[in-house]
Amino acid sequence: MKAVVFYESADDVAAKAPEHFAAHVAAYQPYVERGELLMIGTFADPQEDGSMAVFTTREAAEAFVARDPFVLHGVVRSYRILDWREALAG
Repeated sequence: MKAVVFYESADDVAAKAPEHFAAHVAAYQPYVERGELLMIGTFADPQEDGSMAVFTTREAAEAFVARDPFVLHGVVRSYRILDWREALAG
């Protein structure tokens, strides 16, 4: 079971994100190094569609969003974490 974090962007995310981007990367890098964060990024239109991250556990996802500068400084309006049952095609 994986955990997917969906972020809803705050108004004018393109203007707000750069100020906190380095801190955001610094916050997620330890999760990458421990193998707990598998993917993170924006959708094609971050303002309209937001972004997402895939974690190996819900606990890791919850721990990350609790200290993510994008959450703490209002770069994202809201987030939700969903448990995800990964299925491979083929």
